[in-house]
Amino acid sequence: MRNRSNSGVRLDYFQRLINKTILKFQNPITGLFGTTEHDSHAWVRDNVYTIMAVWGIALAYRKNADLDEDLAKAYELEQSVVKLMRGLLRCMMLQVDKLEKFKKTQSTKDCLHAKYSSQTGKTVVGDSEWGHLQIDATSLFILYLAQMTAAGLQIIYTLDEVAFVQNLVFYIETAYRTPDYGVWERGDKTNHGLPELNSSSIGMAKAALEAINEVDLFGARGGPASVIHALPDEAQQCQAILHSMLPRESNSKEIDAALISVISFPAFAVDDIEIIKKTRQEIEDKLMGNYGCRRFLRDGYKTAREDPNRLHYEPWELLAFEKIENQWPMFYAFFILDGLYRGDTESVEKYKALLDPVITRTDDGNLYMPEMYSVPKDKVDMEIRSRDSQKRERTGKMLHLWGQSLFILGRLIDEKFISPGELDPLNRRLITEPRPDVVVQVVVIAEDIMMQSLMAEQGIAVQTVSQVAPIQIYPARVLSQIYSLLGKNKSMGLTGRPSSEIGLLATSKLYILQDQILAFIPQFIDQHQFYLALDIDFLVDTMKNTMEDLARNWRMMGRPTFVCTINTSMLDHNQKLPSSLVGTIKKLQSGYIAGTRVHLGDMGDFVSTSCITKLSFVNTDTQYAGQDSQISDFLGDVLKKACPRPRLLSLGKKASRSYRHSSIRGIVRRSRSIAVNAEDIPALHAQLQQRGVNLGLTSPNSPGPALSFALRKLEKGETTLPRINTSEELAHPHLKGNGRSPMCTPNRSPVQSPMGSPKAQHRLWPFMDKFNNDSSYNNVDVHELVDQLSQSENLNEQADIIHYLYIKQGPNWDTEVDGKSCTVRELLVELYEKAGHWKQWWLVRHAAGMLKKRVEDLALAATDLLVRQKQLSVGLPPDREKIITGPLPPDELAAIIYESCGDDLSTASLTQEILIYLAMFIRTEPKLFKEMLRMRVGLIIQVMASEMSRLFKCSGEDASDHLLNLSPYELKMMLHHILSGKEFVITTEKVSCDSEVMNEYDDEYKFSVVSKQSRQETSAFASKLSRKGPLNQKMPSVTVQSPPSAAGKPEIEDEMEDRQGQWLRRRRLDGALNRVPVGFYTQVWKVLEKCHGLSIGSHFLPHSLTREMTSGEFKFALQVERVLNMIPQPEYRQLMVEALMVTTLLVEGDCRINLSGQVLNVDKIVQQANSIFIKEQNISSEVVNHSTGSAGICLHLYDTAPSGRYGTMSYLARALAVFMNIGDHQNLECNIS
Repeated sequence: MRNRSNSGVRLDYFQRLINKTILKFQNPITGLFGTTEHDSHAWVRDNVYTIMAVWGIALAYRKNADLDEDLAKAYELEQSVVKLMRGLLRCMMLQVDKLEKFKKTQSTKDCLHAKYSSQTGKTVVGDSEWGHLQIDATSLFILYLAQMTAAGLQIIYTLDEVAFVQNLVFYIETAYRTPDYGVWERGDKTNHGLPELNSSSIGMAKAALEAINEVDLFGARGGPASVIHALPDEAQQCQAILHSMLPRESNSKEIDAALISVISFPAFAVDDIEIIKKTRQEIEDKLMGNYGCRRFLRDGYKTAREDPNRLHYEPWELLAFEKIENQWPMFYAFFILDGLYRGDTESVEKYKALLDPVITRTDDGNLYMPEMYSVPKDKVDMEIRSRDSQKRERTGKMLHLWGQSLFILGRLIDEKFISPGELDPLNRRLITEPRPDVVVQVVVIAEDIMMQSLMAEQGIAVQTVSQVAPIQIYPARVLSQIYSLLGKNKSMGLTGRPSSEIGLLATSKLYILQDQILAFIPQFIDQHQFYLALDIDFLVDTMKNTMEDLARNWRMMGRPTFVCTINTSMLDHNQKLPSSLVGTIKKLQSGYIAGTRVHLGDMGDFVSTSCITKLSFVNTDTQYAGQDSQISDFLGDVLKKACPRPRLLSLGKKASRSYRHSSIRGIVRRSRSIAVNAEDIPALHAQLQQRGVNLGLTSPNSPGPALSFALRKLEKGETTLPRINTSEELAHPHLKGNGRSPMCTPNRSPVQSPMGSPKAQHRLWPFMDKFNNDSSYNNVDVHELVDQLSQSENLNEQADIIHYLYIKQGPNWDTEVDGKSCTVRELLVELYEKAGHWKQWWLVRHAAGMLKKRVEDLALAATDLLVRQKQLSVGLPPDREKIITGPLPPDELAAIIYESCGDDLSTASLTQEILIYLAMFIRTEPKLFKEMLRMRVGLIIQVMASEMSRLFKCSGEDASDHLLNLSPYELKMMLHHILSGKEFVITTEKVSCDSEVMNEYDDEYKFSVVSKQSRQETSAFASKLSRKGPLNQKMPSVTVQSPPSAAGKPEIEDEMEDRQGQWLRRRRLDGALNRVPVGFYTQVWKVLEKCHGLSIGSHFLPHSLTREMTSGEFKFALQVERVLNMIPQPEYRQLMVEALMVTTLLVEGDCRINLSGQVLNVDKIVQQANSIFIKEQNISSEVVNHSTGSAGICLHLYDTAPSGRYGTMSYLARALAVFMNIGDHQNLECNIS
């Protein structure tokens, strides 16, 4: 018999240690580990971590075998690993019904359990008795299932198990928008059962999705049916959210020690070295101690001050746990493994030295990793006075299996028994290695020969769809339908992939399906989805950003292939290719676009260099016999939709005369929710008087009572505000029919609107109640309306009739228009398509709202905002505003938007648009959102309408008409100007059109939003409009473009006009956008810590908040924001913010001021500043009366710059000095940076 080598003897020592400290707890039947010999609860996460050391020692024996006996030991240990992994798999498969439900609901009640019985494999607590939703635990299981399978272990035996694992992938792929209870099973750290979005869960899910993709679970003996597929976009979305959150763990935890498992072993989920360094440093600085790491700040678990009789904490209790949190030595083991994988010897030695004294040594010489160390009760006060000054005692379990496994694993790697790569056969540790530049392959394909010839006229050679054969080109929704077959299993009741969305990365690959090569058009180009793709300028702009995203996020073998089809719907109204589209394609020919390398070519040239995936899950077996026919049906539906269907709405007949006097006329416009703000009645009154408007109501002769009477009728829903009757009112533009495709004519809103305030608010009545109660609608004969519809070519008329029929008869009512069977919904779809062709965006948005269309990336857009510490609200304030505090499934989010907008379906569509644009901006320009905590989409819509009203001196309703008729690209650019704070104007340019089309109109104006240079152009155009009549007679087309390179020198009077109102407008915009100075919430926390409370309006922020939350917690910022948002006037809100900033500067700068026991009334400080301002400026009482603004504050103070001797901050500082009884305050000057 051969002698053992020294390494063999040492390896035997580790094997004995594992047998005595780990394997002795493994149940021989289920293979699971209980937490102790007497506790049979087996946590999924703990079990996977525990078995890692067993797998590691098995690899070591196989690698360093001295004797045949060593190979036998390796096999024995490997089977223990397989038994554990299969035991966990069996436990989860017993809950297959929950898995299926969770894919649809993402509910905490429908999730897989976090722990099972180690004796039976069954559940041990009820669905609502534990924080079961722990996505990181399921993800860790999937990650190590992939790693172990790649290393050669056979864990999965049957295709049913393969299908279940595939559905586990679907279970975790929404981790980026699914709040869970996290690693510590608590959710919010008060342990009240409130799930949160956790970075550790998202990171582990991202690692699992990348690891399991295209892994054959049968190993070398497998085939196409046993391969797991994970769509790359789901992992990329997890990465984007993870990068934006780190180093923050969640809303209630600003840092968490569990993040070391995400940035390093075992997940290796982050590829940005700077983020990794920052997160590691935050953990070391804030959580590291002499006995291990604190889990998170103010963690009360098993501390001396925790009440053992209850699981939850009261919010005020959390401060009591500060500086005495228990320390977990297992995190030293994590940092040792981190150093070993980084090759950082110094870090490894440092943490080995820290770990050695806290490891417990038993009488028989075994080393035990204890669970945690706590401060003894009699030493708590001394520890609070001086952190890490007191000796701690061991608490919890004497042997912590999870930590013990990591400790042994670190020793095995450190002593060279195994290399780091052997525990990572999928090479996740190399994620930070630099990658070569990605070249995006671009294929432009013409729909037919006509489009090909038009492209050739521009010097662009492209193939047609038929010429790229045998490669088939389909829209992204076909790929989505194919992937819906993935993971289906009738015997287990599994329905496959639930999501209908397919991302950019997935459509940038080529696919092989039954010996055919398929290529797919990206989802954002698909015009059958949301209407954004109908706007060519928006499409081109998105395409540029897409190239950059592809190059940055591509991780797969081969190059990405971007396919774009050019079809007739992209032609302008003169049947020519838009210049923006032609320019972009020519830019692609140059090889670079938006800083990204591209290669424009034919599809056939790219097959050999593209990333190709086999759709091997589409089987021909008897169990899956129906899949071929399903795919044929998908493709048939697509081809059917591509064929033109008969048009039922007339194009070539005169508009009906009866429409002009019909009660349904203007019903679409009346369904909108932007109305005149009652606070601005004096302004409305004055404007009506200037126009000489006859109110036409039975009332006293004086305008004041007449206006009041009109408004009373308006509130009761009896009438609308009177119109200004002009001779031009009867001139309705309409769609003219000819032998060719329809051409564009100007749009017109059917009803003139009164002049009024630019401010907007939700109507006082719901439109539907008014609709149901209005007797004028009861006499409408629907059959006459159908006949009228068949005779009409006027878009407004068609829209009003279809809207009425939809509301009154329902979407499925058969109109039998022109004797043909046709439901109202089919007419609505045709109206939507017709409006899209003519680029009548007000009608496109309204029809999309009636069709309940949802933008594809809606849930991702909301999540992008929410995880960056932003809250969302949708709906127009104050009546219908709904706050969204956490990520939601797409359909649920869309339902909330439609509910919040009520009957205003146009605003529902607009809300989805703005959410998409906000998400685009926060991804590319996060600085725009600096210190903006809540994005109030309804208020943003009102601000945009106000800006339109301000620029064109029109009413709020007219402004909302113009806003709704902006194209998506124009709306996006206007939003960007408002967010950036740049002054802008709308310039005008005369546009010539086809004389056949424009025969009723002599001109049309094209608008351009540009950065502010001069108001000359806008003023001139506004004057011209005032001579011609209200703007909405010719709903102009608006185009947003870059500012001109040069502008004429503004005249002195224009410059003075520009300056006046500048700061008032700035405060209104900042208040509406909820923008605050940098570090605002942290500074407010410091003030609140020193005083009894802050009184803001009628609300109170108590001192106790500082005991409940740390200064950096997102939850504290939300509390402050909640109180500020109770202030209805945005400009007054901003003055309150400035007053709070002055208070923080005073407290920060003068330590002698004692605020203890005082309540700071911020309103009184602002009012006092207003009084000082009026007195110093010698403003007469008459002027004060005429210039009083919101909350009784002088408009001139609102319009004063913040800094300087005579700035608002100076007046606020002096007011605070008066309030605090501080000495001389006359010569204060306040500057703020």
